[in-house]
Amino acid sequence: MLDTWTLLIIDDCAADRKIYRRYLLKDPHQSYQILEADCAEEALALCQKIRCDVILLDFCLPDMSGLELFDQMQQKIFETSVPVIMLTGRGDEEIAVKAMKRGALDYLVKQNLTQDVLQLTVRNAIKQSCLQAQLSKTQERQRLIATTALRIRQSLNLEQILNTAVAEVQQLLKCDRVMVYQFAPDADGKIVASSVESYRTVTLCDRIGAGDRGLGTGDWRQGDILITKEEFSRSPIPNPQSPIPYIYELGLCNCVSLKEQFNTKANLVVPINLSNNGNPTPKLWGLLIAHQNSGERQWQTDDAQMLNEVSVQLAIAIQQAELLAQTQAALAKEKQLNAFKSQIIATVSHEYRTPLTSILAAASTLVKHSQQLDESKQQRFLGIIEHKARYMSKLVNNMLLVNQFELEKPKFQPILLDLLQFFSELIEQERETTGDRHELIFKITGNNQGFWGDRGLLQQIFTNLISNAIKYSPDGGTVEFHLIGKESEVIFYIKDQGIGIPMADQENLFQSFSRGSNVDTIPGTGLGLAIAKACVELHGGDITLSSEVGQGTKVIVSLPKICPIAKLSPSST
Repeated sequence: MLDTWTLLIIDDCAADRKIYRRYLLKDPHQSYQILEADCAEEALALCQKIRCDVILLDFCLPDMSGLELFDQMQQKIFETSVPVIMLTGRGDEEIAVKAMKRGALDYLVKQNLTQDVLQLTVRNAIKQSCLQAQLSKTQERQRLIATTALRIRQSLNLEQILNTAVAEVQQLLKCDRVMVYQFAPDADGKIVASSVESYRTVTLCDRIGAGDRGLGTGDWRQGDILITKEEFSRSPIPNPQSPIPYIYELGLCNCVSLKEQFNTKANLVVPINLSNNGNPTPKLWGLLIAHQNSGERQWQTDDAQMLNEVSVQLAIAIQQAELLAQTQAALAKEKQLNAFKSQIIATVSHEYRTPLTSILAAASTLVKHSQQLDESKQQRFLGIIEHKARYMSKLVNNMLLVNQFELEKPKFQPILLDLLQFFSELIEQERETTGDRHELIFKITGNNQGFWGDRGLLQQIFTNLISNAIKYSPDGGTVEFHLIGKESEVIFYIKDQGIGIPMADQENLFQSFSRGSNVDTIPGTGLGLAIAKACVELHGGDITLSSEVGQGTKVIVSLPKICPIAKLSPSST
């Protein structure tokens, strides 16, 4: 079916107008709606009422010349260029030049006019006008897209980029709202930006129980709305009269299925594809969705092209923002590691100085005065050397372990452990090195069988907690170790009667190099609790602390009997 074009003939000669009409209506390639005017005044009135696609304009009119009328139409009526073909009874080249300078598309002499010439001239005028309109439209679209892209890429903050994008695209397409839907690698994904701030969420379900909805038909609650997929297919918008727009929360990550679940008549959907590390197949990051809810809208090819071009610019901006975020995270991590290394150096320098001084003094005394010292004094100096050397060895081991936790988690190798025997041996080792001022008490309750844990990490937890309890009880007293077995977990706690920890210091005590403000001259690195916490978390457990200054400290550890890794590989031994 041929498109119908509106053509206006302006000529004071009725016979000429009749000839032009007959010629044009015989054109097999074009269909016309033809209007006629016999003077400039009538022509101006028609042009103000009706948009014409082509105008045939006679040079000689009774109330003004054709050129004067042409000038008035361009100044007062035409918003965009309308092709005008000048007609005259004389073959005057001067008139032709004047007409063409004013913007006339062509010039025809009446005496030489034939049916074929008129048909071809008008067809060419329409074709040229369409091409010019398409060019102007393309240029305007490119200008708008370039402006939109510039605004989108002015920020490197992902949230700001997405919010700018939906606002700009909504203005660009003149639609009700625009959304960005982001896929998630291990979840359903979600709408991360919308040009409408207030909205309800429709959750699609396979079926809904009687108690799930809880409201009558048409009475939808604010917030999540349940709707079955069958209901959705019949009526995509549960309450079209609602002033609050709807956004669909979709349960499928497949792009085709996702697009099907949107009301495709109302939504224009294009993918947001990111470059994939040189892989020719791009990475599907999400969808850019334009939505038209008020009235019907036939989405045009130009709309889809504009949305697609914006999605390309949005993808570039997203990738730049993600790269910046990764770079900033890497720099922050590097800064953190540098600060950590500096803290290690400072701590080692400080903590090594005192034991090294003691070791050097004891060794020097033994070398210079061994002949004058009886055996008991020699043993005392050797004991000092051994004790300080063990302290320094433990310090080095703690530093290495914390550094390992900072860089990457150590291997977790759970085995089936007899906790009663395991902790009994550790308690005995502590009793051998602990002075007479401290009494270690070991209490067991419940069923402690069937526990899977990493022997080395568990020993780190116990050693650091028990040594803290002894060290921060400088006046002696009892140190209690309680082991409590339950059905699916074991709980143990260490309780001392030491100096306690101020409430203001307790929040940060599980961080590396953090110590209580009341430790005074008691040596320490502030690594023990940080190591214990990291080892507990590898077991999938939890560690808490309660303390009161002057009354002592209690540290509670709860560990699942079968940790996640042990569940996956129970054959680990």
